[in-house]
Amino acid sequence: MPSAVSRQYDYVIVGAGSAGCVLAGRLSADPAVSVALVEAGGRDDGLEVRIPAAFKKLFKTARDWDFHTAKQAEMFGRRLYWPRGKMLGGSSSMNAQMWVRGHRADYDGWRVPGWSYADVLPYFTRAEHRIGSNHGGVYGTDGPVHISELRSPNPATAAFLRACGELGMTRLAELNGPSNEGYCQTPVTQYRGRRWSAADAYLRPARRRPNLTVLTGATAARVVIEEGRATGVELAGGARLGAGREVVLAAGSVGSPHLLMLSGVGEPSELSANGVRPVHELPAVGRNLQDHLASGINLRCTREITLAGAESLANLARYVFARSGMLTSNVGEAVAFVRTTPREPAPDIELIFAPGPFSDHGLSPVEGHGLTIGAVLLRPESRGRITLDGPQVVIDPGYLSAEADVTRLVAGLGTALALFETEALAPLAGGPMQPYWGARGEEELARWVRERSETLYHPVGTCRMGADEDSVVDPELRVRGVAGLRVADASVMPVINRGHTHAPTVMIAERAADLLAAARL
Repeated sequence: MPSAVSRQYDYVIVGAGSAGCVLAGRLSADPAVSVALVEAGGRDDGLEVRIPAAFKKLFKTARDWDFHTAKQAEMFGRRLYWPRGKMLGGSSSMNAQMWVRGHRADYDGWRVPGWSYADVLPYFTRAEHRIGSNHGGVYGTDGPVHISELRSPNPATAAFLRACGELGMTRLAELNGPSNEGYCQTPVTQYRGRRWSAADAYLRPARRRPNLTVLTGATAARVVIEEGRATGVELAGGARLGAGREVVLAAGSVGSPHLLMLSGVGEPSELSANGVRPVHELPAVGRNLQDHLASGINLRCTREITLAGAESLANLARYVFARSGMLTSNVGEAVAFVRTTPREPAPDIELIFAPGPFSDHGLSPVEGHGLTIGAVLLRPESRGRITLDGPQVVIDPGYLSAEADVTRLVAGLGTALALFETEALAPLAGGPMQPYWGARGEEELARWVRERSETLYHPVGTCRMGADEDSVVDPELRVRGVAGLRVADASVMPVINRGHTHAPTVMIAERAADLLAAARL
C-alpha cells in the first residue's frame, strides 16, 4: 500500500540538474501552479563550484554520484569512472562549462515530429544570454544562461587555433551556428569569470516564489503509479509527494531509467528477477545508452605557461580580486570539429585543446607543464544499457563494441598528432607525457584507445523519444502507457548530438516546460 501523501503539488520534478532547474524555474513562473523540485544532493555553494578551473576537485566528493561502469570487454575489462553532479545544478555545477549545441543534422536526424533543427532552435536562443561576440545573431541575448568568451585564454590556446588553420580547417566566427565543422575558441557558461550553472540561471531567481518548494538531500525511491497514472513520488524513508497534474523525471540518463525501473516500468522479467513488481511493460527503458568516449595525446610543454601553475597563491589572488587569470579557464579552451573521411555527412570527431596535462579526469597528479589534445568520438555506433542488480543501477555503455568506433578515434588521434607537428604548435610540443607512452601508427593508437579512453561525461538515450510505439516517451515526452508521467532530460535523445549535452538538455527542458503548460489549457 502506498504511504500517505505528505504534501500535494501540481508538479513534482525529480532531479535539480540542467533540466530540472529549467523546469522548476519555468513552471513556477505561473503563480497558479505549485511545484516541488526533489534533489538527492545538497547545495551548490563552495569555491570549487564557483571557480571554473576547479571542477576536478568536485570529483569523488559528496557532490558527485561517483558512478562506475560495468567491466568493458573491449577496453581490457576496465571499469570506467563516471562523475555526475549530485547537488543543485547537477552536472552543470561540475562540468567544463562548454556550451556546444551540436550540428543541425543531429536534430533533423532524430526524425521526431516537433524536434527538427528548425523546431528546437528557438528554445536554444530563448535560453541564451550571449555576452561578447554574436556574429550573425547566432545566439539569443535575453535568456537566463550567460554564455561568454574566456576572460584569460592561455597563450598556448592561440597556438592551437593557428595550428588548426595550418591543417586547412575552417575558422568559425561562432561555434553554435547550424554547422559546427571547423575550429573556434570555446564559448563557456560563465558570468564575470565564474561558473554560471543551470541553478544560477533558472533556480536561484525562482527560489523566493511561494509556489516553489526545493527539497535537497531527498532521494526519490519510486514513482507512485496507481491505475495506470503517476500520482506522486515516494522518497527514501517513506514520505510521499503527491502530484495532482504530472510527475516529471529529470534525473539524467542514469537516474531517470533507474527510477522508472524501480517504479515497475521496464522489461517485466528483468524487473521481477531483481525484486521489483512490474507495473507497466516498457522494454526500451534503459536501452540505447550512448556516450562520447574521449582519448588524448599528452605532450610536455617546452614553456612554463600552462595550467600546471593555476593553483598558485598569485593566481588565486588574481581570481578573487579581479575574476581573471588561469582559474577562469574551463580547461577545454578551444575545439575543432572534423570529419575523418569525406564520406561522413558531418563531423564525427571533436578535438579539444587543454593548455595543461589533463588525463584520468585530472585526478592523477602530473609533474610539470604539458599540453593535451583530446579526440572525442561524436557519433558512436556502439550501444549500451542501464540495468538493475537488485535495487542498484548497472551502467554498461558497451564502449567500442563497434569496430568503426575504434577506427574513428584512431583517425582523430592522428589529427591530434598532426596538429602538434604544425609550425604553430611544434615549438611548444615536447616529448610524451605520462600516461601517454608515445603511441603512433594505427595499431599502437588502437591499443592506446582501449587502454586509456574515458567518458567525456555525455550519456544520453536511455529513455528514447520517438513517434514509434517501441520508444520510451512520445514526441511530447510522455511515458508510453503511464498517464501523468514525463521524462525531460538527456535520456530522451534518440541519438547523441555532435556537440556537448548541457546545451541540448537545457533546450529539451525549455520545450518540455511549454509542453507541460500547453497540457494545462
